[in-house]
Amino acid sequence: MRLYSILFLLRLALFTLADVKEHQSNNILSKVLKEGIIKLFKGAPTKTFNYKQIASILTIKDDPTRKVVLSLLDSLSSEGVIKEVQRGKYRLSNKGALLSGRLDGTQRGDAYLISEDLEKDVLIKQQDLNHAFDGDTVRVRLKNKKRGAKTLGEVVEILKRNQVEYAGTIQKSQKYAFFMPDNQKIPVDFYIDLSNLSGAKQGDKVIAQIKSWPKGKKNPFGEVLRVLGRPGENDAEIHSILSQYNLPYAFPEAIESAANNISGEFRNDEIKKRRDFRKVLTFTIDPEDAKDFDDALSIRLVEPNLWEVGVHIADVSHYVLPGTPLDDEAFNRGNSVYLVDRVVPMLPEVLSNGLCSLRPNEDKYTFSAVFEIDGSGNIKKEWFGKTIIHSDRRFSYEDAQSRIESGKGDLAEEIKVLDSLAKKLRQKRINAGALEIESEETKFRLNDAGHPIEVYQKISLDANKLIEEFMLLANKKVAEFIGKPVKNRAKTPFVYRVHDKPSEERLEDLKIYISRFGYRLELVKNKPVSFALNNLLRAAKKRGDHALISPMAIKSMAKAVYTGDNIGHYGLGFSYYSHFTSPIRRYADLLVHRLLYNQLNSLPKGNEALIDSQCKHVSGTEKQATDAERASIKFMQVKYMLDKVGSVLPGRISGVTEWGIFIELHNNKCEGLVHIRSMTDDHYFFNQESLQLVGSRYGKEFGLGDEVLIEVKGADLLKKQLDFVLIND
Repeated sequence: MRLYSILFLLRLALFTLADVKEHQSNNILSKVLKEGIIKLFKGAPTKTFNYKQIASILTIKDDPTRKVVLSLLDSLSSEGVIKEVQRGKYRLSNKGALLSGRLDGTQRGDAYLISEDLEKDVLIKQQDLNHAFDGDTVRVRLKNKKRGAKTLGEVVEILKRNQVEYAGTIQKSQKYAFFMPDNQKIPVDFYIDLSNLSGAKQGDKVIAQIKSWPKGKKNPFGEVLRVLGRPGENDAEIHSILSQYNLPYAFPEAIESAANNISGEFRNDEIKKRRDFRKVLTFTIDPEDAKDFDDALSIRLVEPNLWEVGVHIADVSHYVLPGTPLDDEAFNRGNSVYLVDRVVPMLPEVLSNGLCSLRPNEDKYTFSAVFEIDGSGNIKKEWFGKTIIHSDRRFSYEDAQSRIESGKGDLAEEIKVLDSLAKKLRQKRINAGALEIESEETKFRLNDAGHPIEVYQKISLDANKLIEEFMLLANKKVAEFIGKPVKNRAKTPFVYRVHDKPSEERLEDLKIYISRFGYRLELVKNKPVSFALNNLLRAAKKRGDHALISPMAIKSMAKAVYTGDNIGHYGLGFSYYSHFTSPIRRYADLLVHRLLYNQLNSLPKGNEALIDSQCKHVSGTEKQATDAERASIKFMQVKYMLDKVGSVLPGRISGVTEWGIFIELHNNKCEGLVHIRSMTDDHYFFNQESLQLVGSRYGKEFGLGDEVLIEVKGADLLKKQLDFVLIND
């Protein structure tokens, strides 16, 4: 939550106070105002405010309350919480500048404090980390010094370690050994006594922990917990990635046992509570290699030009009950993690691939969103509730695509109807301002030994979009059902999936980038920026530049998160949106199922504070999973390039920094760095405004999107890094 969010909440609190002010004591008013003023200063620790600015920000208009603000500023100044830097102007003082947050480390060894109370991140130099590492939750004191525009801080307390176990490699000598963490954001190695190696040999990939960190010592003392294997081996490297991102690689025996003891019996008393779809045509469409199927579609013609389409989702909530060890484990994991060569599931296999998986020719309990849709894609009726289904057929995306294109094969007519309806739904979204961004997914073909033999980009076809549209429809309609205001009904706490609009700063970066290719981001009158972005993407597709423009358009977007505070989903153009359709692999969806069930059955509503906490947790585990998935992709890309060192290949500049340029290769999308040190034909400097490296003598420019020829100089599996050099014309 950034400063504007905090201030919004403060305004609400103050409006409430104003309404009942006559019946409240001055002490309560002073207490609330004091807390609000302190939050304001902590949110912007380097800014100065006078009492008029504070009163304006907090929407205080009456003179008596303004006088209370003025009095509180005097008292906070006397307490040393704030400091009067000029007459009537105050700033947070060092005494009041203890802030808590999470460290985001850099590969240079420094870190930034990420805090909800901060408007801008605080830079902490390596010498001021005081044994704190990347990801740790810490308390920081602001320093008087600044580095450029950055506020500097110093760690004064480690509140919580992000990791207890660390993955890395062993460097061994005759008398001692060192453990070198794989996470390059951890700036120190661990000293390991030979008696604490647990059988590890020189160069082994291991898991280690810190035993102690003696005062005055640069390096902590550690011990090896287990040996993973040799560097470069798939199992060793993937387990290293899992450790780095605090991800488990197995379920505890007690959890497996609890899952195995769940009954798969279909009881008549339970079936009677559900709407029976077992005689309605139902099928799944999933990737060819999918093992868990958490969604199915049913379709039947209700009357001419009116179809009933059911979106049936695995009823995980029937098997995983709140407060059980199985539920706790699922919550802690937050989501399944899809690495290149394996899946780390949220639920044990007996559930994810068995009881909850909507396999063909089996009865299954489901939670469904059922719609009556006319031929123009208009929703005429909707229904939500628990159901039982029997999937008649399992299609791969390729199977469904062939029926869409040829009109031949079993159930081709039904699939073509669904495809037609999906395209109508998609067009309605786009007309309402949804973004038309088509992202590509990096996929690998592995041999029997797990070595990548091909890298390719998975492109979304009509069959993929068919499923996507009906899942979006279900997610949207469930969120509307819960979230839309209803007369005489109190607000229901809920889990929303929200996506904020892009920041002005990121849009400016995008404008600079696209201008290099002759494009402009032209706003459409009385329309949101998404319409301008869509026009840009259409023009780029027409000219064959979509692969250049689309990735940067995606980077200009905010990140979608889970929250109980609905602000809508900018990218999809929805005012209400949630995640309902994947409870096998996302805990957020399981929460949504429970909350929806309670709403449908007039049961107690969820606790707002608890839901906010759960949303924050699952947003965090989602980021962990995404980072781990990217790390596994990077590892496989580097492994794929091992035998291509020395090759000369074409590519495109995908990133520009002060230390070099990143090149994405055309044929496989692998990305490597051309370090500025290797560009010896001139002295290059980084132009921040144009996002270019520019030669100071000859004026040669290297910018985003430029076509280049490179030689692969190195492929480092330990660092998961590709090194390139430019081949000059």
